[in-house]
Amino acid sequence: MLRTKARFALLALLLPLLLNAATFLRNDLLNKAAVDFTEKISSELTQKTGVHAYVIATNEHFPVGYNLVEYVKRYEANVSKPYVIFIFAPYARIVEGAKQTGRVALIPSSPDVAKMYDKGDVFEDAVGIVAKPDKDNKMEDKYAIGVVQGYSTLADEIAAAKGVTLQHTIKEGRQAIWIIQGLVLLGALAVLWIFFIRPKLRRNDG
Repeated sequence: MLRTKARFALLALLLPLLLNAATFLRNDLLNKAAVDFTEKISSELTQKTGVHAYVIATNEHFPVGYNLVEYVKRYEANVSKPYVIFIFAPYARIVEGAKQTGRVALIPSSPDVAKMYDKGDVFEDAVGIVAKPDKDNKMEDKYAIGVVQGYSTLADEIAAAKGVTLQHTIKEGRQAIWIIQGLVLLGALAVLWIFFIRPKLRRNDG
């Protein structure tokens, strides 16, 4: 009986982590810090609204006119309704013969979910920082800012449609840049510590 209770308690602790981990159906672009921040928003959104907002941040080079609705069907086994899937594909081709690339899409599970947000607002926040000339941020960092900022806008609008307010979202674009720059820096420091500094300290101790 005690063993059963212990297992149940462990499952209760792990379940929120497992649910959060499922927020990203695919991630080729964001570091752990940006992912964790997005998952925090996702967890609060689902808890307060019952709506699941998933992310596909992919480096796939989709051809012109590629059907993203058909594309997300491969992930159907990993999603729960009601949902909206936020796709960020900076390398997708837009026009034949053009160098410019990048597509953002929102795939809702139903028309009712689609009414909860303005996709123009989400698109603007997701691609605005990427399209803007910026010497201070690498393109990888701008992708992280775009995804988190776009996702935050999406979550806020769904919450507003449900009559609730989220605490972990980003309210202003400039704030988003500061936060994600900090997250990117933390991610870089974590990588530096794990792969370079800590092994060197261990060798020295040995």
